Formats: sequence, structure tokens, C-alpha cells
Amino acid sequence: MSSRLELRHAVALGLAQGPTELLPVSSSGHTTLIPFLARWPYAELDGELRKSLEIALHAGAGLALAIDMRRELIDATLGLDRRRASVIALSLAPPAAAGYALRPFIERRLGGPRSIAAALAGGAIAMALADAGSAGRNRNQLDACPRDGLALGLAQAVALIPGVSRNGATLTAARARGFGRRDAQTLSWHAALPVILGAGAVDAARMARRGSPQGARGALAVGGASAFLSTLASARLLRRPERAERSLLPYSLYRLLLAGAVIRRLSGRAHGSGCSRARSARRWVGGAPGL
Repeated sequence: MSSRLELRHAVALGLAQGPTELLPVSSSGHTTLIPFLARWPYAELDGELRKSLEIALHAGAGLALAIDMRRELIDATLGLDRRRASVIALSLAPPAAAGYALRPFIERRLGGPRSIAAALAGGAIAMALADAGSAGRNRNQLDACPRDGLALGLAQAVALIPGVSRNGATLTAARARGFGRRDAQTLSWHAALPVILGAGAVDAARMARRGSPQGARGALAVGGASAFLSTLASARLLRRPERAERSLLPYSLYRLLLAGAVIRRLSGRAHGSGCSRARSARRWVGGAPGL
């Protein structure tokens, strides 16, 4: 295992964090797949170092989203009533419970390229079907009820699997429940941000207690800062109201193409002999999962 994280790799992953956090394509999946497809020696890094980098990336992105969405959060808090509170509570409970109970299993078994490719493909099909099946249905976000909150919460619990995408899963759930595209996007982000910030705070506290890997603090700081800046810039571009009205099909196609590239890489068509392919695949099985 290596203890050195290349600065340029931390910056690249931080820059990718912004758009992939805001689009339904899985930021945690990209954190694993970009190094895998680019053939970086990322899988040989110490597991704690990879986990620390993921925490730094998500912390930077979460802080940027909180800043960008501050007015929406204030308005939502001021307008909170019993029905909205129940929607929020039910959207938070499933991912919190699933994270507490299943996180060790997810980290051991579902963080490698093969499982991420499967999650990307499955999520792409579900998202395309939900978006197409809700054509003509335009429920308003203000009409969200507790059952809608539970659907969003269950979607966020499934999205703990790297490659599923929290944004993609909640968009799929909201569209399946009949919300218009713009309202589905709003519900998706209002449900996701507390989970992102909460998980980030818990992980950051754990990392602070045990300390970051020696010699990696600079790279972790640069990665987190890159994620913060890229997310802030991406939010200004990607969270515009007119973009929320667009079809989700292009994102589904992108996910399928990315999954196909991963499967091709795993099958060995893009590199070396059978023995070297087997060794490469083994290094990536159980790779560091996302948050």
C-alpha cells in the first residue's frame, strides 16, 4: 500500500466533484471510476487515505451547496409546518438507519468498479422509465405528503450504494410520484442536502479524532478546496430553473456509456494479458466507496 496521494490527482477529483454532485450521475462513483479508467495507482493507496480524500471532497461540496442554497434553506425553515416537518423527517430516517446498519457491508462489498457499473446501469434505466412514465404529470412540491417523504428517504437509502447517485435516486422517486421536473429537482435537493451535511459532519468528526494520514494533509486540503470551488461554480450553472425542465434521458445514456466503459476495462479489452488483468481487477475489488 502507498501513502502518497498525488496532488494533481486530488485536484482532478475535486474538480470533478462539483458537476457530478449536482447531476444525477453519482459523485462517489466517479471518485472511484476516474482513477480506474485513467489507470492511476489509486487502488494501491492506503484505504484510510482514500476514505479521507472522499470525506474531504464531500465536505467541500456540501459546504458549497449550503452556501448556494442558503436562501432556500432559510425560506423552508421559516415556512415549516407539521406536514412539511413529517416529509423532511421521513426523507431523513431511512438513509440514517441504513447508513448506521449497512455502512460496513457497503464499504466492504459495494465500492468496486464492477458494482458501481451495475448501479450506474440500473439507476439509469429506473430514472429514464420514471421520467418518461411521468410525462404530463406535474404535481407541485408544496403538495408533498408524508408518503412522498418516505419515497425520497428510501431512495436516499438505496443511494448509499456507490454508483446509484443520491440526486438520481431522489429524482427518480419524485418523478415516479408524479412531480414535475422542476419540482422534482427542488424536492431532490431539499431532501439530499441535510443528509450530505450530516454525513459529512459525522465523517469529518471521526477523521479529526483519528487524524488525517501523515504527509497527506496538503493534498486532502487541496482536494477539498477544489471540490468546494467546483461545486460552487457548478451550482451557479446547473441549478438554473430552466435546466430543471430538461429530460433526464441524456443523463441515463451517459450513465450507461460509463458503465459500458468500465465493463470493457474489466474485461481486459483495453489492457494487457490475462494475468495482469486478474491482478488489476483484484486490486479494485472492494475499492473505497463513496458517501
